[in-house]
Amino acid sequence: MTAHLALARPDARALWDMDRQHSLHPWTNFGSFEMEGSLVITRGEGCYLWDAEGRRYFDAVGGMWCTNVGLGRKDMAQAIAEQAERLAFANSFVDVTNDPSARLSSRLAALAPGDLNRVHLTTGGSTAVDTAVRMVWYWQTCMGRPGKTDIVARDHSYHGSTYLSQSVGKRPGDRVEEFRYKEDGIHHLSPPNPYRRPDGMSEAAFCDGLVAEFEALIARVGADRIGGFIAEPIQASGGVIVPPKGYLRRMWEVCQRHDILFIADEVVTAFGRLGHWFASEAEFDVVPDMITCAKGLTSGYLPLGALIFSDRIWEGMAAKGERWFTSGFTYSGHPVSCAAALKSIEIIETEGLLENAASVGDYFLERLQGLEALPLVGQVRGRRLMVCVENVASKLTKEPLPDGVNESKRVSDTAEAMGLMVRPIGHLNVMSPPLTITRGQVDFVVETLERAIRKVTDELVREGHRIG
Repeated sequence: MTAHLALARPDARALWDMDRQHSLHPWTNFGSFEMEGSLVITRGEGCYLWDAEGRRYFDAVGGMWCTNVGLGRKDMAQAIAEQAERLAFANSFVDVTNDPSARLSSRLAALAPGDLNRVHLTTGGSTAVDTAVRMVWYWQTCMGRPGKTDIVARDHSYHGSTYLSQSVGKRPGDRVEEFRYKEDGIHHLSPPNPYRRPDGMSEAAFCDGLVAEFEALIARVGADRIGGFIAEPIQASGGVIVPPKGYLRRMWEVCQRHDILFIADEVVTAFGRLGHWFASEAEFDVVPDMITCAKGLTSGYLPLGALIFSDRIWEGMAAKGERWFTSGFTYSGHPVSCAAALKSIEIIETEGLLENAASVGDYFLERLQGLEALPLVGQVRGRRLMVCVENVASKLTKEPLPDGVNESKRVSDTAEAMGLMVRPIGHLNVMSPPLTITRGQVDFVVETLERAIRKVTDELVREGHRIG
């Protein structure tokens, strides 16, 4: 029987127990969750979080790559409240729209590169990717190529958690035997990770091999079957993998030669994470056919995603005016979420947060690279405010520690006890702080993380692990 819910705010222990007894968290490990429960967060301001017991943490994770303008902003809350009072909901199906939805679509078209002037609003990144893949199928069929619907992605990619978007992604740890995935019509290439290239191979030769692998796949499967290629400009949750110089541009050129649509998954990299509205053209000299985005679009204040696509795709789908695009969601173009996005974009622009992300982000990466002197750290990599530390047992062989050692989680737990949140993913500790971060805060993050890594390294050595 459900216990009576008191009107008074529950205390920290009660909140912890409610969550442990009733919640299923994304990517939950059932054993540890049932024993340890979750950290209950109750407040956020700027780059900081407070838990239910009043402890403060610097959130170097940025929520989940998303709290770009910082938490607790009254201007964001006011924009959301005013829109909720004026118009809390309106559907965007068929021939209905609303004021914030229309203005946001126009704003995104103005910010996007090239002729990406059309916008399909979704509920988040997963549904944006799901829609992009289906739009490849739809457009290729409209162009008289109904068999050209296969999708090419990369290993170690993450594109979302709907059935289709998770099937397209292929990150270690995401493919579990209890689930089923779409296998037919989806192909995966090697990840463009220069740190893991063969010994003695130059980065240029490594890039040549990756492009050749794509060409070989097209030759084997048939250009008449492959309709789209999807790539995160920097692979985020799959390891903060920054590709070798020229890689994305060359992959785009291959797509151009074979009438393959290029989808840039910018769910993480858009809206300032790398110091630009979008990274595809600004960082990698690629104007894709589609861009998927979410996260920083609203700075995490409300759920929203978008698929931004080219006039060419629109014209192919809309030719003759006889078709309709049967994809959308109840909350597509939600007026309150769109108002939040418009305000977040305004704040990024008026407060110079792109410039701050560029200058402080360069300093952040430079400071963090000093951690490569530590025995446990194999590489620090990333770009500006999207970085990770990869932990290894051996710097020479780059061999990781056994998975059961869980050293990255131990580092994050130790840092958390020191007031710093970093995200453990496999053998990585990942960081993506708000664009408002200062140089002084960067110094705190780096110095605290160094102390945590040193402490965990000492523990590992005492346990008998060989490090260095």
